[in-house]
Amino acid sequence: MLEKDKDVTKTATDRSLNTVDLVALGVNLTMGVGVYILVGEVAGNQARPSIVICFMVAGLTSLLAGLCYAELSARIPHPGSAYLYAYVTVGEIWAFITGWNLIFSYVAGTSNMVFAWISAFDNMFGYQISWALNESILLHSPPVLAKILGFFIVGLVFLLIGLLTLRFRESMLLTKVAMLMRLLILSFVIISGFIKGDLHNWKLTEVDYRKDELNGASSLGPLGSGGFVPFGFAGILHGSATCFCAFIGFDNIVSRVEEAQNHQRSIPMGIVMSLLICVLVYFGVSAALTLRVPYYQIRPGSTLPEAFLHIGWAPAYYAVALVFLCSLSVSLLGYMFPIGQLIYVMAEDGLLFPVLARIHTGTYMLVMATVIFGIIAAIMAFFLRLADLLHLMSIGTQIAYSLMAFCVLIIRYQPEKKKRENEVQMQEENEENQTQVQKGTAPAVEKLTLQGLFFPGSPTPTPLSGRVVYVCSSLLVLLLTLLCLVLAHWPGLISGDPGPITLVVLLLVLITGITGVIWRQPQSSTTLHFKVPALPLLPLLSIFMNVCLMMQMSAVTWAPVGVWMLIGFVIYFMYGIQHSLVAQHH
Repeated sequence: MLEKDKDVTKTATDRSLNTVDLVALGVNLTMGVGVYILVGEVAGNQARPSIVICFMVAGLTSLLAGLCYAELSARIPHPGSAYLYAYVTVGEIWAFITGWNLIFSYVAGTSNMVFAWISAFDNMFGYQISWALNESILLHSPPVLAKILGFFIVGLVFLLIGLLTLRFRESMLLTKVAMLMRLLILSFVIISGFIKGDLHNWKLTEVDYRKDELNGASSLGPLGSGGFVPFGFAGILHGSATCFCAFIGFDNIVSRVEEAQNHQRSIPMGIVMSLLICVLVYFGVSAALTLRVPYYQIRPGSTLPEAFLHIGWAPAYYAVALVFLCSLSVSLLGYMFPIGQLIYVMAEDGLLFPVLARIHTGTYMLVMATVIFGIIAAIMAFFLRLADLLHLMSIGTQIAYSLMAFCVLIIRYQPEKKKRENEVQMQEENEENQTQVQKGTAPAVEKLTLQGLFFPGSPTPTPLSGRVVYVCSSLLVLLLTLLCLVLAHWPGLISGDPGPITLVVLLLVLITGITGVIWRQPQSSTTLHFKVPALPLLPLLSIFMNVCLMMQMSAVTWAPVGVWMLIGFVIYFMYGIQHSLVAQHH
C-alpha cells in the first residue's frame, strides 16, 4: 500500500545494521533527557524516593508497547513505524492521527533536549549565565525575555541538522560512542551513589526534616508524610506519568527495518533489549540519587550531576556534566532524524504537503521538514516549562502506543489474505461466484449468533470473526477509557461512595465479558519470529496502563495537544483526504 519508488535510507546503508546496532540506537534515543533532568524533576517534586517504583511502572508500560511493536515489525517488514502499522491495520485516518501525534512527540522531545542542553551548559557555570540575564541585563525587561538564553541554543539545533548530512556509518559510529559514554558515566553515578548512599534517606521523618531545617539547609521542599512514599499512591501515579517520557525513543528502531540484516529477529530483540537496559539503568540512577540526597533537598528540575555537589565531589560534578552535555547533543540529532523520516513517508502518501518531502540531492536530508519543525521545537523550548514539555512528549507517544496495542488485537484475529497469481485467476473466481449465485449454490453467508460469539464454528479466522474482534476491541477501548476516568477523577471512590464503586464493578464485568468474547475467537496461524503472548490480555493491559497514565495529566497539559490535533485535522480534511493514496486509487 505504501511502497515508494525510492527510499531515503536503503540506498545509503544496504542492510548494514545488526542487533547490537539497533540496541545502541534504541538506548541512545531512549536514555536522553530523562536520565539527566527527569530524575531530579520527579524525585524533587512528585514521587520522591518512590521514583524507583515510578520508573518500574513506566518501564513496564513501555515494555508492553515494545512487545506490540515487535510483533507488528515481524508481520509488516517495511519502514514507517507506528504510522505504517496503523495504515495497514485500521485505515488512513487512524494512521494520520498516529503519525501526527508521533511528530508532536518528537518535536516536544527535541524541545526537551534543547531545554536540557541549556540547563547543562548553564549548570556548569553555576547558573551565572541565567543569573546575569535575570538580574543584570533583563532587570527592567518583561520576565519572558529572561528565557532568551534559549535562542542561543537554536544555533545548536541547526548545527545538528547539518550532522544529518553525514553518511550513515559515520552517524552510527557516533551513536555507539555516545551510548558507551553514557552507560559508563551512569555506571559511575550508580556505583558512587550506592557507596555514599544512606538507606535512612528512604525512611525520613519529621525529626530529620526539622534537624536539616535548623542546620541551615536552604530551600527545603515539602516533607509530606515522610518515609518511602511521602505523597502516597497519587504521587506514584503522577510520577509514573511523567517518567513515561524517559522510555520514548525505542520505536524508532522499527523505522530501520530495511536497514537491518535480519529484521524479523533483530528488530524484536533490539526493542526488548534496549528497553530492559534502560529500565535497569533508570532504576539504579533514581535509587542512587534518593539514597545519596534527602528527597526534600532535591530541587525540582535540578540536574543529575548536582547530587555530587551534595557529597562534596566537585570534580565528579564537572566530569559528569560535561559528558552529559556531549551526549545530549547526539541525542538531539537522534530526535531530529525520525521527525524528517516520518514526515517524508506521510508526505509521499499524500497526507502532508509535498514540499515537506523534498530531499537535498545526495545527502538524504529533508530540508523543508527539518527546518520547519526544528523552528517549532525551538519555540516550544522557549515558551514552555520543563514539566509541560515532558508531559506533552508523553501524551503524543502514549496515544500512538495505545493504537499499536489495538492494531495487534485486530490483525491477529483477521482472516488470511489469499494471494492471487494474476488478474485472470481473479476474474475466473468472480465468474464462478456469479454462476453459483445464479444457480442458488453459493456458500452460505455467516450469521452472528450468541452461541457463535463464545463457540465459533471455524478453527481459523473468518470475515465475521474478524469483524466481531474489531467491534469488541473498539468497545473495550471506550470502556477502559471510561474506567480510567472514573478511577482518576471521581473522589467518592476513595471514600467508599456506593455510586462510583457500583459503576467500577459494572465496567469491570463488561470488560471481562467482552474480553472473553475476543479470547474465544480463532487466531491467525501465520508463523512469525515473534508474537505477543497471552492475547488478548497483554495488549489490553497496555492500553489500560497508557490511558491510566494519560489521565494523570492536567487540562492545561492537554490544551496544546488539542490545538495540535485541531491543526492536524484541518490539514487532513482540507488537503490530505483529497490527495492521499486511497483517494487517488478511487
